[in-house]
This record gives sequence, structure tokens and C-alpha cells, in this order.
Amino acid sequence: MEQVLTLVCKLQPTPEQVVKIDALLQAFADGCNYANQTVKPSINSKTTIQAQTYQDLRSQFKLSANQAVRVCARVGANRKTAKLKGKPVKSFAPTSADYDLRIFSFREKDWAVSLTLLECREHIKMDVGNYQRGKLKGKVPTSAQLCKHRDGRYYIHIQLKAEPPNPIQSDKVIGVDFGRREIAKTSTGKGWDGKQLNQVRDRFSRVRASLQAKASKGTRSTRRRARQILQRLSGRERRFQQWLNHSISAAIIQEAKELNAIIAIEDLSGIRDKTNQQPRNKTERRRSNSWAFYQLRQFLTYKGIKEGVEVVTVPPAYTSQTCHACNHIGLRSDKRFKCGNCGWHGDADLNGSFNIANLGAVVSRLRGSDTLSCDVQGYQKPPASAVG
Repeated sequence: MEQVLTLVCKLQPTPEQVVKIDALLQAFADGCNYANQTVKPSINSKTTIQAQTYQDLRSQFKLSANQAVRVCARVGANRKTAKLKGKPVKSFAPTSADYDLRIFSFREKDWAVSLTLLECREHIKMDVGNYQRGKLKGKVPTSAQLCKHRDGRYYIHIQLKAEPPNPIQSDKVIGVDFGRREIAKTSTGKGWDGKQLNQVRDRFSRVRASLQAKASKGTRSTRRRARQILQRLSGRERRFQQWLNHSISAAIIQEAKELNAIIAIEDLSGIRDKTNQQPRNKTERRRSNSWAFYQLRQFLTYKGIKEGVEVVTVPPAYTSQTCHACNHIGLRSDKRFKCGNCGWHGDADLNGSFNIANLGAVVSRLRGSDTLSCDVQGYQKPPASAVG
């Protein structure tokens, strides 16, 4: 299976090149909107869209042959995605344009990219760090995306294709329990407290509420200043959450690689809809809806593929209520868990991660169904720190 790694590299265009880039992005978006409005909404094949709009895209919007082809492919892909969500494609904004091998090339000799714009070809310098340099060195990427981010700066998203290593074959499974108080807890005893994340979210929520109130009333200068601060703060909370999930997923994958183990996680699809049906106050609803567990799952999955670590999902039902030692329903109170059958008591999240690990072993067909019997085979005693 081929894996695609996207590298985001900042561009350093000259003022003249900025004008040409903006013109290209606008033409690409106009071409997408034209194709989307011209071709019947039910058609999502890029070949059919190209057959009906190619000549018009070339003549009306001054796009090159491959740019016109990329426009048709973009419209077809967006229509397929919208169909899965049950929504129509509304419009395209002039924020990005797709590139293939014929209209894009990476120049390692001067760390620049060569891009076909409207009726011209430009070499644009890149401002890249050591990570991007290490990944791009000696590579010949064949596709990219020219983007204008919300900060008004220009970036090139370069796609690198590679064959990932074969997954690790092992009988060891690390269970990972997701939660809000503790973002992740592994069956090896490692955990990441969610207290800092909740504090950051609450602080940003208070600041946003205050600024939004000032932006809707007060003097003209006060409103303008409040809107400017809101724009500057936009995305900071999301970027912090993303950084945290990257750090957690990287640590979990690295541990699994060192232990030559498989990772098992809960399939929490649809949990947000279920929790929203429960009566809660406004603060709890906001905290729950901003819980980025799906992003953490995505990071674990793609990092696992990259490092050859298999990640399996298991049903979450009763993982936090069942005793991992005897498989009887126990009593969970806050962060503590106690089993009335066998007497085991300790950290509730650690107990859940043990259950997830046991289920993961069954899903991956490593130890068979006897893992879930009362006479647990190969049961390892939890660390002393987990027992109260």
C-alpha cells in the first residue's frame, strides 16, 4: 500500500510573482466553479467533466492543458466527497490550485519550485526548515498543491509517495484508552493528563467571549481592535490541540515500535452525537464537542503505517466497566475502579486500557477468544503503581 506524506513549505515570491500567483488561483477557482455549474450535478467522473468543459477552460480562463485537467479532477473529487456527506458542492474559493509533474517541479540545487502560472513559468524560492530539507533531499516529487493560507502567505504542499514497511508481526498488544481527563492511557502505564488542555480551551473560550462582546458594541475603534485580536487568535487553540495530539501519537507509536507490539484503540465513531443527547451544562457540552479524539486516532493510524506498527480498533462497549482480570462488571467511581468479584482495584483508565489490549488481541487473531474467558491466559499483573 502506497503512503503519501504531505510537506508544507513556505514560499518567498517576489511582488511580481505574487500578482501572477493570485491570478492563477483566481482562474483555477473560476474554472472549477464554471465546470461545477456547467456539468450536471450527478456527474462526478473527471473524464466526463473534462470532455464537456476542457476547451472552455482553456479559452475562457487561459489555463494550460494540465491545469484544465486538474480543474476537472478537483471538481470530480469534491463532488464524490460531497455525495458521501449528502451535500452539494457550493462553490470554490481562490485559495489553492493542484499541480502534477508536467506543471510542477522541485529544484533541490537552489531549494525552489518551478510552477506553471497563467501563460508563464516561474521559479519561486522556498523557506524550509531542516525537517523539510531532510525529507526532500534526493526526492523527485510528482504532485503538489499551491495554497494561499489565511495569514495571506503562500505555501506549496508537496506530496511524497513511498512504500511503507511491512507491519510488525507480534503477539504483544498495547491498549490505548481515550478520555477527557486523561487524553490517553496505555496498558503499559503511560498516560497524558488532559488538565492542561482543558485549561487552555477554557481560557480561549473566555477570551473569545469577551472579545466578541466588545466587537458587537462600543466605539468604532474598540470594535475594530477586538476584531483584529480575534483574527490574530484564530486557530491558536486548534494548533495547540494538533501539536499535543502529534506528540502523544508519536510517543505511543515509538513505544510500540520498541516493544515490537500492535496498538489497539477504541472505535469512538458517533460518540459526540450520543453524549450531546445527555443533559449537560454549556461548559461540559463545549468541552465534549472540542474533544479531538478522532484527530488523535488519525495521527496514530498514519504514523503507524509509516513506522510499520499495526493499529486496530475495538468496540468501546463496557471497556471502562469490565474488570480486565476476571471479566466481571465492576464499580467505577471517578478515576478509581474496583471489582467485587476478584477484588482488583486501581486506576480506572488503566483497567480500560487492559480491556482494550485484550480485545485487540482477539481482533488481530493473535491469541484467540480465550483472552476473554475468566481463566485469562498470559495475564500480566498490573504495575504496583496502578494498585491502590
